[in-house]
Parts: sequence; structure tokens; C-alpha cells
Amino acid sequence: IPSIRHLFLFPPEDGTDVTVERGPNIVPLPPFDALPECLDLPILLKTGDNITTDHIMPAGAAITALRSNIPAISEHVFARVDGEFVARAKAAGQGCILGGENYGQGSSREHAALAPRYLGVRAVIAKSFARIHKANLINFGILPLTLADAADYDALAQGERLRLDTTTLAPGAALTAQTASGKTVALRHDLTAQDIAVIRAGGLLNWVNAKKRHEDAHA
Repeated sequence: IPSIRHLFLFPPEDGTDVTVERGPNIVPLPPFDALPECLDLPILLKTGDNITTDHIMPAGAAITALRSNIPAISEHVFARVDGEFVARAKAAGQGCILGGENYGQGSSREHAALAPRYLGVRAVIAKSFARIHKANLINFGILPLTLADAADYDALAQGERLRLDTTTLAPGAALTAQTASGKTVALRHDLTAQDIAVIRAGGLLNWVNAKKRHEDAHA
């Protein structure tokens, strides 16, 4: 059988000095910081029930072409729900979403978690979550929390600020948020110890990188 090795460009054994050439619309994934011990978050958007991942991150040829450019695709987050959301999120720097029942239903669409995270969304507080979207929120370092009392949904308004102490975040432990007016909002979650570790690290990529560095240091 003739050799076909000449048909391949094999990578060098040491790739330290290799420069990755990217096309004009391929942008490196932005870095995400770890979870702060205290979050002071404005409610950037209050949604209704059954918000889909298509509501969060719309599809279409013009938008999906930007999937390798997070800063660009993030300009379209919630574009068909609230055209002012992106500007509001940028002005706030960080914030949270208040959702209804079944938040994040539909296709898995990782960008529906990744793009809001890029815009500073640190938590989504909802009556309930679609399972796959909740997993994606965790993977990108966003806290998925549910309201212990559904009546608090009606009591909270877009623009209101919520303060959360994340140092008490633990499996099975309830959380509370305080509003600027002094109201206490009881929150729940079903996060595992690993879920919490991932969120504390700022997302799954950060967690994996930290784990690898630790293993290398103790090899």
C-alpha cells in the first residue's frame, strides 16, 4: 500500500510557538471571572412563562453566522423580546433575569447561556427551568435559582436590585436575596457540589483548567 503520509501536515511535537490563524469572524472565547462572594444584581429583564432559547438567542442565517464571535452574537440577546436589553445589560455591567415557568425550553443552543453571560448575567431566577438550559447556565457560570414562593414573581419588578450572599451556596442549602427596600426573597436550587464548584470557578472551562493545573502541580 503506497504511503499517504505526504498528504498530511502533521503538527510539531512542541506546539508552544505555533500561531493559530483565525478568520475575520472567529474570535477567541472571552474569559469569564469567578463567582463573587456577594452579588448585587439589577433585574435586567422580567419575562413570562415558556421563554425559549430562541427568545433568548434568536436563530436565523444572519445571527447564527456569528456563533464563533461571542461579542457580535451577544448584540442579539433577547432582541425579539426587548430591543433595549443589550444596552441595559451593558450599562449595568452585571445583572440577573427574572423568569416564569419552564424558562429556557426548546433547543439546547449553548449560546442562549453563553451570550447572556458575556453581557454580565450572573443569575437567572425563575419559577422553573427547562433541564438542558439549566445545565448550560451552570456550564457558563450562571446561577439557576428558583423562587421558593411563586408570589414573589409578582412582587418583583424589572429594574429592582437583588443582593445575594454566595458564600452560603451549598448542596441542599436555601439562599435568600435582599431587595433594596429590605424585602427578603427565598430562593431554592438543586445544585450538586460539582455544579457549585463549576459556577464558583466561573464556568466549566475555568473549572477544568483549574483542575488540570492542580493535577499537573501534584503529578
